[in-house]
Amino acid sequence: MSDPGAVLADLRAESEELDALVAELPAARWAAPTPAEGWSIAHQIAHLAWTDRQALLSATDPEGFACAAQEAFAAPLTFVDEAAEAGARTPPGELLDDWRAGRARLLTALAERPPGEKLPWYGPPMSVASMATARLMETWAHGQDVADALGVTREPTARLRHIARIGVRTRDFAYATHQLAPPTEEFRVELRAPDGGVWEYGPAEAAQRVTGEAREFCLLVTQRAHLRDLPSLRAEGADAQRWLGIAQAFAGPPGKGRAPSGKGPTE
Repeated sequence: MSDPGAVLADLRAESEELDALVAELPAARWAAPTPAEGWSIAHQIAHLAWTDRQALLSATDPEGFACAAQEAFAAPLTFVDEAAEAGARTPPGELLDDWRAGRARLLTALAERPPGEKLPWYGPPMSVASMATARLMETWAHGQDVADALGVTREPTARLRHIARIGVRTRDFAYATHQLAPPTEEFRVELRAPDGGVWEYGPAEAAQRVTGEAREFCLLVTQRAHLRDLPSLRAEGADAQRWLGIAQAFAGPPGKGRAPSGKGPTE
């Protein structure tokens, strides 16, 4: 089990890094489009603020969260976009304050929960560490959308290990969400960490293997880049190759992903 304290510290740092990207933006820049179709920078921050509120509700008022989830499930394909659209109409200064206040309350609430407690969510219940990890993944992924919109290149950090771990653990979910039977054998995944080390998952002798840079793997499983634009990623074995084409670390139906940029090595 991951240490909740360490994950929460990394979630705080990831949030602060994104905050620094948007804190000084002129109001007009919040309307800049991001790679997510129909979503501006304001939509991205509004989505994070809304999801943090739902996570806070889960951690502090499970019955209230159950009611909110029931309402969301009445419109399963639109409730996320609708919440982002509503939040994006908030003046940027107010939206930024709302996101900051909400994420601070969430960090406090999660730190106060027993580590082994299961918190309700839109999918299976999650431990405190898993909830914090999911929030970190979303913050990084939507932060990538914002960075792309602003033309900013972010330096990869050791915080990517949390996202890489989710990406590996959700292999079978990715198959299931595409209505495919997952392979019965484990895969070997070896990722080059930002510090030059290697993050290893699965048995060393596995025939199905994935290797590459951790950042590129995280971009793939959060569907922030097309496989053709991630030249370090390599798969050995037909099942591993198929996985790289459907990998999805986030809950919900299969995402649209990103189209190839046209600049990848296989174009």
